[in-house]
Amino acid sequence: MRAVDTNVLVRLVARDDAKQAATADAFVEKGAWISHLVLVETVWALATVYRLRRGEIATAVEMILKHQHLAIEDPDTVARALEVYRKKARLGFSDCLVLEVARSAGHLPLGTFDRALGKLDGAERL
Repeated sequence: MRAVDTNVLVRLVARDDAKQAATADAFVEKGAWISHLVLVETVWALATVYRLRRGEIATAVEMILKHQHLAIEDPDTVARALEVYRKKARLGFSDCLVLEVARSAGHLPLGTFDRALGKLDGAERL
């Protein structure tokens, strides 16, 4: 299966450049894979460049998860991270994903200096 870079995924979500969005659509039509890194970079771009709010970002991630032509690396882990992200307003999506990846890999506790992250089950504030 093919894979997509952050800028392709951003075009699929933002739809801010009609030509590039159409090119991205055509590329993923045969199926495309998204790594955790690309997903995190996309969320960062949506938050910082496009100034999307948490709810809008959560909706975008959910749409990516449900997209018929896209396959995300370990989608169950991403879905769990998204659930935590929706509930915990003080945490970024990347923090939620880091914790859930560690949980999926069986490598808990996750040591952190982050106060909000350190309060979650599976994390240990150092």
